[in-house]
Amino acid sequence: MLLTNLKEYRAIRNMKQDELAELVGVRRETIVRLEKGQYNPSLKLAMDLAKVFEVSVEELFSFTKEISDNRK
Repeated sequence: MLLTNLKEYRAIRNMKQDELAELVGVRRETIVRLEKGQYNPSLKLAMDLAKVFEVSVEELFSFTKEISDNRK
């Protein structure tokens, strides 16, 4: 599962989703899905987003292992 701090970094900069989308060359819907953890960014997109906020990719995104129901 993808975890992201994208929304928090965007809020710090008072940046709208469409503004960020334009900066990195994607549609606003892509930013929405990224913020909801519904889309895994390409390496290029992750790096472009990190560059906008002047942070590392790891500061913006992390993955957590999902535990399946049959491991109970």
